[in-house]
Amino acid sequence: MSNAMYNKMWHQTQEALSSLLDKESQKMMEPQRNQVFIFQMLATFYIKYVQIFRNLENVYDQIVHPQKRILIRKILDAVMGRILELKNEMVELELTEFHYFDDILQDLKLAPQQLDIPIPRYFLKEKLEVIKGREKILSQILAESGLGVSAKKYQVKPIPLEEAVKLIQIAERARQGRLRAMFMKQIYLQEYRAKQARLLGDKVADVSAAALRIQKVWRGFHQCKRTEREREKEMIFLGMNPPPLFNEVSAAMIQADRLSHLRNKVQIKHEEEYRDALVTIKDDLKLTEGPDIKENLQDQIRHWFIECRNLTGTFPDYPNEEEGGSALIFSNKTPQQVIDDIIASQDEEEKTKKKKKEKKEKKVKKEKETKETKEKNKQEEDEMWKMSPSVFLHTMEEGNSVYKDLWKNKDESWNFPQDYDPELIKEDKRKELESEIRVQVDELMRQELKNLKLAVSREKELPARQGKKKGGKKKNKKKGRKGKKDKDLTVDRTIESLYKELVEEGLLIQALKVNLSDYIGEYSYLGTSLRQVSIEPMPSLLDVRQLITLYGILPLGSAAVHEKAPLVKSLLLAGPSGVGKKMLVHAICTETGANLFNLSAANITGKYPGKSGLQMMLHVVFKVARTLQPSVVWIGDTEKTFYKKVPHAERKMEPKRLKKQLPKMLKLLKPDDRILIVGTTKRPFDAELQPFCKAYQKIILVPRPDYASRYVLWKEIIQRHGGVITDTLSVSCLAKITDGFTQGHIVQVVKEVLTERRLRQQSHKPLTALEFVASLTSMNPVYQEEEDSFKVSAAHVSATKACHTRHLHPPLSMHLDSALSSEIWKCEIWGPQYLLALAIKHVSSKS
Repeated sequence: MSNAMYNKMWHQTQEALSSLLDKESQKMMEPQRNQVFIFQMLATFYIKYVQIFRNLENVYDQIVHPQKRILIRKILDAVMGRILELKNEMVELELTEFHYFDDILQDLKLAPQQLDIPIPRYFLKEKLEVIKGREKILSQILAESGLGVSAKKYQVKPIPLEEAVKLIQIAERARQGRLRAMFMKQIYLQEYRAKQARLLGDKVADVSAAALRIQKVWRGFHQCKRTEREREKEMIFLGMNPPPLFNEVSAAMIQADRLSHLRNKVQIKHEEEYRDALVTIKDDLKLTEGPDIKENLQDQIRHWFIECRNLTGTFPDYPNEEEGGSALIFSNKTPQQVIDDIIASQDEEEKTKKKKKEKKEKKVKKEKETKETKEKNKQEEDEMWKMSPSVFLHTMEEGNSVYKDLWKNKDESWNFPQDYDPELIKEDKRKELESEIRVQVDELMRQELKNLKLAVSREKELPARQGKKKGGKKKNKKKGRKGKKDKDLTVDRTIESLYKELVEEGLLIQALKVNLSDYIGEYSYLGTSLRQVSIEPMPSLLDVRQLITLYGILPLGSAAVHEKAPLVKSLLLAGPSGVGKKMLVHAICTETGANLFNLSAANITGKYPGKSGLQMMLHVVFKVARTLQPSVVWIGDTEKTFYKKVPHAERKMEPKRLKKQLPKMLKLLKPDDRILIVGTTKRPFDAELQPFCKAYQKIILVPRPDYASRYVLWKEIIQRHGGVITDTLSVSCLAKITDGFTQGHIVQVVKEVLTERRLRQQSHKPLTALEFVASLTSMNPVYQEEEDSFKVSAAHVSATKACHTRHLHPPLSMHLDSALSSEIWKCEIWGPQYLLALAIKHVSSKS
């Protein structure tokens, strides 16, 4: 695509955003009661914002105009934040992390793939050099300390001479046995042919019959092949099979990739030219227009002095630097407008004195009325739902208005290469230059005003500023006191030394190069339909992937989004062994370029012993994580940190070391700190519920793959390991019989079957499903009882969190155990909404 095409895409996206902002501003003002209608409205906005986000991300990645990119980036971050806000609204409304939009997608005529949230490519592009440098340092430290993962070398183990002779004898005897078997087979065939010749005697073979038999076999073979080809064409025509060159990369795609790389180089070049132009144009303006700006400012301020003297009889007080100086008075105003403001302020002072007396009388009446209205409003608010105010809507509206004023109808026929616009730089730099010169002018005019006052009135300047300065010192003292609470235990040490220490201790580890797209799965196409018949569907693998993008990758990748969007400090991934929890943790680090800290109970055993040692460890970890953000703190097998009762075999490990410290560290994390704590667990039911819920803000159930996901997994993993899928290999059969097996099981089986020898045999011996079944028999699947326990524990935790967030007293989580044991097995709804209602019902029946 050319620059013109991307510009067109941007204009279309901005128009879609403009219409969506108008619709949303209307809907926000209307309070609603119907929960189904509210969710439909939120979901529609969410889907439309995702489409805009996808287009804007593509445009920002490929457009080369540096000034356009600044505006697009601002709008892109705002749209990203708005998506997170809408997701948070839906979670609070439905009390579940997973939402299904089948019916809405059908109405909007969109495919589920269009709902996939892309990871902005600028997350890694803009700090690629920093990430490479950090990886180089990390690998050097690991190599020096001997902790690096060295390539496995095949070491020859020495064996005794007797064993070596025995092995050679076995191999030689086997070789001789094979040769003897072949020789005996040849003798048998010779004898068999001679016997057949004796039985037939001298009968002359019928040549025509022989020819007929050959024709029959050949025609049958030829017709079979022809039928196969026709069937293949029919399946391709119906869309059941891909075309022959479907998996091969076309020439157009190769050309598109090449142009994309070229465009990225042009982007970098234009950015460098734009940065240089910012400096040179400002210097030119300072030389040419600087003296005129200074003179105009001085004339304006002198005129203000004289007019104030004429109107009020005294010279005005000059604003301080902290207040903004003369810019506070002359911000976008002419001297005449300033004079009008002075006259208006005098009139307002007289009016305010009269109004104060009237307000006192009205206050007494209002207090009585407000008490009555508050009670009514509370009842109405409980019934009515209203969308919470957005932080990002103003930014989007501001960016949209800038686009309309500046870029929508701009003639760019002169700027074919899409380089920077010097006139726009001049406009911005004039304002910047004026503010710099204004500071200098304010100092001169402040002194001039002082001289005028002394000359005319012979009055000394009142020491008002001294009082302000003293007040400022008190504030500084308070700040110093606050700093004492958070002592820096490593003031005398550099970040480099702390970084090295954490690497050597094994607390800072190297993240595996895994992309989130490598987490393969399929969409849930029946989510809404199942919920309509009161069945809570199990989330699909791509639903989990989307949540990881929303809660983990987008906030960590963008500082602007992390500061303003709903803050997610901690995340728990719960699921059976082998579903890819650790892979998701590494994917978050890979997609955002984040550091990975490992604070698992098994990893911190014996490190930094004692209470003071634990404090030092956490201090060092979070200090390095803040300095080199974004960072991910991973706690594997996190249920051990919150054990109900520590097993006797694990007491020496002290798994509960972080139990009290973790909530404290979470409180210290601020919106500026791009740090995410991620816990993984395969046994969440072993942990105490209350501290578990407090520590982890978002809990995501990672299920075993369903049929659709297993089908995609088998196909993709076999092909990635060099396997060729033919008609002899029934992938659907494999997907069906592996119900209950995880992604880890499938990968293990494929690795066992597809050895180097088996891969070489594929040309004459295609793969079959039976080859994979043998390896599956030695593995234990995830049984239905274990999956149900995960379902119940996840819903139990979600309901408990809902009780806490809604401030229900007494805590309904106290009544969930008895409610679950009595009624939960009779119903197919496992969602937290049902559990919350069940707990409330249980409390009311007891009372």
